[in-house]
Amino acid sequence: MSTVKSKKKNKRRKVTFSVDLSGANEVILMGDFNNWNPKKHLMKQDRDGVWNKAVILPPGDYQYKFLVDGQWKEDPQNDQICLNCFGSYNNILNLTAP
Repeated sequence: MSTVKSKKKNKRRKVTFSVDLSGANEVILMGDFNNWNPKKHLMKQDRDGVWNKAVILPPGDYQYKFLVDGQWKEDPQNDQICLNCFGSYNNILNLTAP
């Protein structure tokens, strides 16, 4: 028996996370989209000291945070936050379908 897969309307999109932390030595993007894995999304620093990481995500709501030199840091460019189970806050990304 064969099945036909229909094309999904909810296409994945490239999202670039950026944070200006020129004094940092290491910045890692962590969130529920990568199971909070510190080995998945190491960020790269550009010439201006801004750390960047592009990821491909399907539409949805995501929680994330930056791990900066071993310390958690919220995204200063995103005021959408929610309380996490540790008593601190995570940022929220609402990614809608194009």
